[in-house]
Amino acid sequence: MLRDGRPEVLQLEPGRAVLPTAIFLDYAARATHYGSDAVAAMIEGRRGRFMRALKSILGTPLARERRTFLNERLTLLEIIARFLAEVRARAGAAIGGEVTGVVAGRPVHFHPNAARDARAEADLAECYAMAGFTSLRFLPEPEAAALAAGPGPAGEVGLIVDIGGGTSDFTLFRAAAQGGIDVLASHGVRIGGTDFDRALSLQHVMPLFGLGGELRNEIGPGRHDVPRAMFVELASWEKIAFIYGPDNLRAAKLMARQAVTPERLRRLVTVLEMEQGHEVAFAVEAAKIAANGGAGVGRIDLGMVERGLAPVLTGDDLMTGLWPFAEKIGEAVGVTLARAGLPPAQVGRVIFVGGSSLVTVIDRLLRATFPAARFETAEVFTAVVDGLALATAER
Repeated sequence: MLRDGRPEVLQLEPGRAVLPTAIFLDYAARATHYGSDAVAAMIEGRRGRFMRALKSILGTPLARERRTFLNERLTLLEIIARFLAEVRARAGAAIGGEVTGVVAGRPVHFHPNAARDARAEADLAECYAMAGFTSLRFLPEPEAAALAAGPGPAGEVGLIVDIGGGTSDFTLFRAAAQGGIDVLASHGVRIGGTDFDRALSLQHVMPLFGLGGELRNEIGPGRHDVPRAMFVELASWEKIAFIYGPDNLRAAKLMARQAVTPERLRRLVTVLEMEQGHEVAFAVEAAKIAANGGAGVGRIDLGMVERGLAPVLTGDDLMTGLWPFAEKIGEAVGVTLARAGLPPAQVGRVIFVGGSSLVTVIDRLLRATFPAARFETAEVFTAVVDGLALATAER
């Protein structure tokens, strides 16, 4: 919120500036947990359904499919709305009043397809309305981050690089002579940290569960490849919660019986039986962060699946595995420059926003693209909401 002209981040969890966008439906307690409580419930192994990265389903048919959650038939839009209602209630408690209006961030593009992009924004607007917000205005997230970054010297051009969980967004802006900023161009692509995690999981974890192996034909001689689809879903944050069920478990057990290397497919069976997909995903994410840090190495701790199973992930693995994404992000930056009619040499500062912007391969590519620019790391997790708070002053 804006207080005395300055952004103030409300603490929606005790002692924390951020609230993880996570939900856990607790089967035993018949309760819904949000944020860090949801993550803790999943890690503790409580029986229930954990969901994360749900923004990725906006604009897709999956958003409106009705499923049974805690004896209720709900759509995922209604699940998102309940999360937003919880945010609204906690914000109201923090300020001692009711919160009914919101300036909400959105990626520059939810989807590259214009019709689906519009559908996704309409979906999200519907979620805010269901959550009890009566006034809503959207602002592209990198433009909000540009407001928070501040104008800098008059006439200087800045570039926001906002790489979040599901999208990468960019805004070029110029510091106005009278103060403030002029937005020159914005662009975005559907690439983010969840894509990084999925790629690393498919490269370094899923082969340990049978991906890339062979199955003996049920009838007659010969072999065929293990189908890939189930592994892609298990490696995708937004799909993990929906992979559990008798059909997939039965298919995994059949593959384990037919497998040339059955011990690997048995691990997949264990993950499905014990519903360990999110624990595996968290292990990949933790190793990615460790390998991206000073030590340059991380271990993907899969001990929940099999004692001692912990493949190594190195900084070089990140460079190799994530380079295709870095190239696409570099291309998107080029599109942003072209839309503004500017060469890279005219960019004076590059501001990183969003947790996934800290990945080394992205940093190296952009430093090579803008060798003369100053590089800054904003408040990577709160810069966007700081800018959205500033935008509430605009009418």
